[in-house]
Amino acid sequence: MPCSPDSGQLASDPLARMPVVNFAVAPSSSVEQTIANHPWTNAAKELDGLGCTLLPGLLDQDDCNSLHRMYAAEEVFRSKVIMARHNFGRGEYQYFAYPLPELVARLRCALYPPLAAIANRWNKLMQIETRYPADLPEFLERCHSAGQTRPTPLLLRYGAGDYNCLHQDLYGEHVFPLQAAVLLSAPQRDFTGGEFVLTEQRPRMQSRAEVVPLSQGDAVIFPVHHRPMQGTRGTYRVNMRHGVSRLRSGERFTLGIIFHDAQ
Repeated sequence: MPCSPDSGQLASDPLARMPVVNFAVAPSSSVEQTIANHPWTNAAKELDGLGCTLLPGLLDQDDCNSLHRMYAAEEVFRSKVIMARHNFGRGEYQYFAYPLPELVARLRCALYPPLAAIANRWNKLMQIETRYPADLPEFLERCHSAGQTRPTPLLLRYGAGDYNCLHQDLYGEHVFPLQAAVLLSAPQRDFTGGEFVLTEQRPRMQSRAEVVPLSQGDAVIFPVHHRPMQGTRGTYRVNMRHGVSRLRSGERFTLGIIFHDAQ
């Protein structure tokens, strides 16, 4: 099934008949090409070894600005979360509604296939039976059949003093094991502090932290829940969490791309 800007909507969903949201700045035509040309073999090695990998310059400045301006457009979102109310940290985020904005949908569709290949290899190594189809719409059909019909791509906004506690983005039975975050703001110019942080909880060992430096438009790919690690007695699972350290000043916007939908 081909990917389209409204991929993820149920056929019976009246939103499926609505046009894709358009904003003043048209999305870059090179997004799919940038993803297709990325050295995914090297990316897979970095994910295996470090638990994350970068796609530098995935979005240009115009695309970043277009996306973070959407934050004020309430009609494109299904819900808003004030993090302090739930002890998630400080800051806020909004989940997009279907149909997703065109650029968000294109990123989600284009990133999924190479990540599905990595996810299937990981599950084989960890002796997990689940396998992921080659394209996103087929995987989302699996989610929707299990009642996971709410879209999960989101925009996050942090101000001075805000932070995101370490967490995992699990929304139901079906979980795609990798996700992406794209920094829409420029460090030092728009904000200071606010580093992306990963932690790795290894059995019978102390946790390891990884701080990932990002520039505006960079994407980081990282595990949702766990990843395989090679030990002296074979492959075992390590538990992963991610978050954002405290902003010292300014304002930071991030696009989060999660591939499974929520209940």
